[in-house]
Amino acid sequence: MAAKRAFITGITGMVGSHLAEFLLDKTDWDIVGLCRWRSPLDNLSPVVSRINAGDRISLVYGDIRDTLSVKNAVAKALPDYVFHLAAQSFPRTSFDSPLDTMDTNVQGTLRVLEALKEHSPKAVVHVCASSEVFGRVPKEKLPIDEECSFHPASPYAISKVGTDLIGRFYAEAYGMTVMTTRMFTHTGPRRGDVFAESTFAKQIAMIEHGLLPPVVKVGNLQSLRTIADVRDAVRAYYMLVTVNPVAGAYYNIGGNHSCTIKDVLDKLLSFSPLKSKIKIEVDPDRLRPIDADLQVPNTAKFHKHTGWKPEIPYETTLRDLLDYWRSRVATEGNRFLAR
Repeated sequence: MAAKRAFITGITGMVGSHLAEFLLDKTDWDIVGLCRWRSPLDNLSPVVSRINAGDRISLVYGDIRDTLSVKNAVAKALPDYVFHLAAQSFPRTSFDSPLDTMDTNVQGTLRVLEALKEHSPKAVVHVCASSEVFGRVPKEKLPIDEECSFHPASPYAISKVGTDLIGRFYAEAYGMTVMTTRMFTHTGPRRGDVFAESTFAKQIAMIEHGLLPPVVKVGNLQSLRTIADVRDAVRAYYMLVTVNPVAGAYYNIGGNHSCTIKDVLDKLLSFSPLKSKIKIEVDPDRLRPIDADLQVPNTAKFHKHTGWKPEIPYETTLRDLLDYWRSRVATEGNRFLAR
């Protein structure tokens, strides 16, 4: 019997690359990853040798903003499982590029699902929305469950509302097994440096290597977040598509450690031998016009359905994130901007 095949859009990102490693390690599936020809392959370095050898993992080039390339990629992959992770995923960037964000996230999702409807209608599909769809939630609605109303606070969040609804629509209208997730803050090695905790870790690493003065620039430190590890997140996504998948289902997924962004910064600083010398400075360019500042999930629905729960401790996640940046700065330091 031929091996099952998984199709991962956004395989070069933090989540996509960790998911590829997880599936190679924990399953016998073949993996096809969609990536743009210009996407850096740094995150895939642990599996590049296997890609070159054609050992259960391959790449197909395309762009979810290009209808024909998506159709061609899906026709080649003919997947049994799909993890649609590709997105313009930076909320702050979406204020500067709202149309690009909408095209990539909303119409991109439509292109992927339409191609699957034509070529792989029986595939089990995960559409990755975001906890940002809930936006500005009043305290009395915490923790946030799946039925909390949407109040998106950025063009990115609005686009993810569209992503979420399109996924559910294809399940209901066309009988496809599509499920959507609202993953809350997840981080760890390979996290993009436009996200708060990752830019803190990067700046600390650059300070430790003498590439920046001892000042960490920050945005809003009062926002409340619940932190999960990316390696727990990809395990959740695997369980989503393999543990009695329910067409049209939608789930909140997240960690169990809630804290402010300031707490995250303080924890990262506590790992540095220079912590007593590093100062904090608010950078107005790092502030959003409005912010989704209370992001605490109720994950009971997903836990009840799959048994998933986070396993990696919060401190381990942040330490691994800082060590990731220390390693990169040590070898590539002069090419980094302090963003």
